[in-house]
Amino acid sequence: MENISVKITVSGRVQGVGFRYYIWRFCKDRRITGFVRNLSNGNVEIFAEGDKKDLEELIEYANSGPSSAKVTSCHFQWLEYVNKYNNFEIY
Repeated sequence: MENISVKITVSGRVQGVGFRYYIWRFCKDRRITGFVRNLSNGNVEIFAEGDKKDLEELIEYANSGPSSAKVTSCHFQWLEYVNKYNNFEIY
């Protein structure tokens, strides 16, 4: 198990369509910690920590989004694991 952190920025029609709850539910099922939040520019930001395999699946999951969303881009950056969060939150 390799713990790592990732920051994901998702663009498109991703606010007001249940996207944050969609991500939260995925992370809760996999013991991924961190947060998901709406940004003022219409994007959604995800900061997540956990096993790299689970985070790779999260990136794919975020890129597809719920059926009500339309993801146009999904950028991510791997970061050092900091073990900062105890659970996964929606902000």
